[in-house]
Amino acid sequence: MKQEQVTPHQPKQKFAVLALIFCSVVINYMDRTNISVAAQAISADLDISKLEMGMIFSAFAWTYSIMQIPGGMVVDAIKIRVLYPFILVAWSLATIVQGMVSSLAALIGCRMAIGFFEAPSYPANNKIVTQWFKEQERASAIAVYTSGQFIGLAFLMPVLAVIQEYFGWRGLFYVSGAIGIIWAGIWYWLYKDPDEAVSAETEKTLSDKPLSKQSQKPVQQAVINWSNLKVAFTSRKLWGIYIGQFCLGGTLIFFLTWFPTYLAEYRGLSDINTGFLAAIPFLCAFAGVLVSGFVSDWLVRKGISNEVARKAPIIIGLLLSSCVIFANYVDSTAWMTFFLSVTFFGNGLASINWVFVSLLAPKHMVGLVGGCFNFIGGLSAVIVPIAIGYLAQEGDFKPALILIAALGMCGLCSYLFLVGKVEQITVPSDMELDSAAELVEASIIEGKSK
Repeated sequence: MKQEQVTPHQPKQKFAVLALIFCSVVINYMDRTNISVAAQAISADLDISKLEMGMIFSAFAWTYSIMQIPGGMVVDAIKIRVLYPFILVAWSLATIVQGMVSSLAALIGCRMAIGFFEAPSYPANNKIVTQWFKEQERASAIAVYTSGQFIGLAFLMPVLAVIQEYFGWRGLFYVSGAIGIIWAGIWYWLYKDPDEAVSAETEKTLSDKPLSKQSQKPVQQAVINWSNLKVAFTSRKLWGIYIGQFCLGGTLIFFLTWFPTYLAEYRGLSDINTGFLAAIPFLCAFAGVLVSGFVSDWLVRKGISNEVARKAPIIIGLLLSSCVIFANYVDSTAWMTFFLSVTFFGNGLASINWVFVSLLAPKHMVGLVGGCFNFIGGLSAVIVPIAIGYLAQEGDFKPALILIAALGMCGLCSYLFLVGKVEQITVPSDMELDSAAELVEASIIEGKSK
């Protein structure tokens, strides 16, 4: 199996990079989901209906989805150290402006702007991990940074509810945006791209060691090439993970948008209780994604095939995510919380599916395939919030939970029947790069022997 180049790095460097991605993911999801905490207050203040609120929830995903493919290409073409702070500042400013507007159209516009600038973030995260971590470490790395969206929100939901309680829904957006702008400066100061992080001394040490095919393949900054889209959209394997991402996204977007409203209106909980109770499923999702990532990498190190080590957590997770349907048949808050927690635990368990991007994508197309992957997944955030708003117009969320359960089963079938054998897709340009790498390696070795 051919792999992306991984430059040797010290563990401390890799853990520092992972910590930066983790914090960025927390901020990313804070700015995606603060609207769900503010939804009831906005609806009351601006007289917005459920269907209109569904449109506001969905607006983020309109541009987020559309920009995934261009965003993935940009990630392949621009250094992450420059790109990431720029998009952080841009979506944070849009978050602040969101607190200043007072119309449905303006709110939708702000949400679209946030989605536009957040679009390259997850392809960038995946590229960073691909560059810094070996294949047998990536599921754990992906699990750690993905857990940021769950553990961050588990603790942020109550905090955001308290901020809104004291500063109102407009103040909530001001605080969220300011945090993102500050973090952009910290990111630029601390993060180094892999080629910048390797010191001259380390490079000298490496030059005295025997060359391996993996470590000495020439690194080339990808150019934006729309013809690669044909490869990205004609592979059955890739469509398997795309559909799976859509189904996972459907469950996730329910928790990121309508879940607080479900607890407050349908289950009759207060705003503060909603904030604290909403944290429990997020903690379960956090546990799920960590268990999945570390167990998956452990199985790979034990020699278990990728078909088992990588697929099993996702298939089990999608099956568990269908348990959301049982919340329709219980009345107690405790049982409702249990079934929703099992559902979100399953969603977390399946959230290492990003590892399949680096496992399957042609090596020069990791950013593009990541963009396509997230584009299809992002469509769930376009469709599902509006669908739930329509299904719950009369205040009954039971049909909405049936929809979420059905998505889980659809994703399970996608991984079972479409993905097939887990192996990297090769295209002619990959073979040309490999031939070039072998020539470079041979010439260097010949030069050393003279």
